[in-house]
Amino acid sequence: MMSAEQAYPLATADSDEILALRQQASALRDLHWGDVVTYSRKVFVPLTNMCRDTCGYCTFVKPPGSPDAHIMSPEEVMAVVKEGERLGCKEVLFSLGEKPEKKYPEARARLAELGYDTMVDYLCAMCQLVIDNTSMLPHVNAGTLSEEDVLKLRPVSASMGMMLENVSRRLMEKGQAHYACPDKVPVQRLRTLELAGKYNVPFTTGILIGIGETWQERVDSLIAINEMHQRYGHIQEVIVQNFRAKPGTAMADAPEPELEDMLLTLAVARLILDPTISLQAPPNLQEHYKDYIFSGINDWGGVSPLTIDHINPERAWPKIQSLEFKTSECGYRLQERLAIYPQYQNLPEKYLSAEMSLRLDALESQRTPLYA
Repeated sequence: MMSAEQAYPLATADSDEILALRQQASALRDLHWGDVVTYSRKVFVPLTNMCRDTCGYCTFVKPPGSPDAHIMSPEEVMAVVKEGERLGCKEVLFSLGEKPEKKYPEARARLAELGYDTMVDYLCAMCQLVIDNTSMLPHVNAGTLSEEDVLKLRPVSASMGMMLENVSRRLMEKGQAHYACPDKVPVQRLRTLELAGKYNVPFTTGILIGIGETWQERVDSLIAINEMHQRYGHIQEVIVQNFRAKPGTAMADAPEPELEDMLLTLAVARLILDPTISLQAPPNLQEHYKDYIFSGINDWGGVSPLTIDHINPERAWPKIQSLEFKTSECGYRLQERLAIYPQYQNLPEKYLSAEMSLRLDALESQRTPLYA
């Protein structure tokens, strides 16, 4: 695996060096993942778009004064989930703003109407509702979690996730992307990764590039993720996501990462990370996404035939048929996967509740054909 000392000088890599790194990364991917590139057929459920953080690039979050601020009702959740199940989806991605009840009385009041004190308690209940009424697998992305939160969510989710984004405290300074965002303190996010490892939670994390970080800070973030995996073995996938500027945000005029920057970062990520960690990049955030395959990715992440990407609503998912075609153009096969990777599914006593293990066994024999 590539060390930080080897990766730091690559900030000035030229096109020939980048091509060589991409070839190395692709060879490593082929060795460990073969000729298959995977995706998860999902529905995206934005349980709430209220959040106590105000990231400089985010349009997902709505303050209580906005007419769009919302906490979904159980009926709204299940309407999406049931339609997704009808369309062959297996994963319910619960994504939500972080701890709005700690900042907004309106969020506390709405949760009280629903019968809950915290968003995590409500999230647990919605996961259980999915389990009781469908065959689908909850995957929760609730941001930073306490030990108590992890223990509550573990029995009712197949896997969990939280983007590390970056380990730089500098990005929390005034004028930077994470200013006034208490849940983006790097030590808190690393603590969540550690708690997930301590309690054997199959976990997704990743970095967000182009938000004002230096190349060294980007490398340091990948190293931190890998070190956590070396300690606990629970990081099932790492996402490298490119920033996209959005009107109305503090970073509306910030430059977006160039394609070559993304390709270099992907290659270096593949060479830094343990090869057993799946490397993922979202196909809806880059027109030339098939180039990612030749930088070492083996997964496209969740793709929905029903719901939009609520974090990047202006960027539509590619059709699964188009994703299959572009993958095959590169000489690889597209294959559906579940929200938990096989190496964790195959150790159910360690990584799964008994109920979740039975559900996974049933789903493995029912995965939707590619063009369904």
